[in-house]
Amino acid sequence: MEKIVFWKDKSERLINPALFSTIAESFAVEIARDNNNRGNPNKPTQLRKFFDEIVRLNMEAKSNPEAWNHVLPLVHMVTAKAAYAMGRNLISDTFLSFIRNSVEQTETPEDLNLFVSFFESFIGFYKLHGPSK
Repeated sequence: MEKIVFWKDKSERLINPALFSTIAESFAVEIARDNNNRGNPNKPTQLRKFFDEIVRLNMEAKSNPEAWNHVLPLVHMVTAKAAYAMGRNLISDTFLSFIRNSVEQTETPEDLNLFVSFFESFIGFYKLHGPSK
């Protein structure tokens, strides 16, 4: 998997312009391909669980900005949850790499919000390219 980079220039807070379009769609195609090559991990309901967890943490960070130091460790814990899911063959190693890479890029509430937006774009494209059930 090619590393997904959220920011074109993080210091200037410039989002990668292709992040929500071609990059999200390319990643969805790659994850859908994992389903065909490795059994049937990455079911939409499983991926939605991770998306819902990230959205929940993002909402918590937005509703209480002072709690960021408590939210960030929970964002990092999503990597452990993804590792567990991979160990049970519920997600592919490509999806685990995506979670790891995204969590590593999350340092601020704005980073988390960008992670959520990318994940939302990916889910939309995955609905098109992934399994129907």
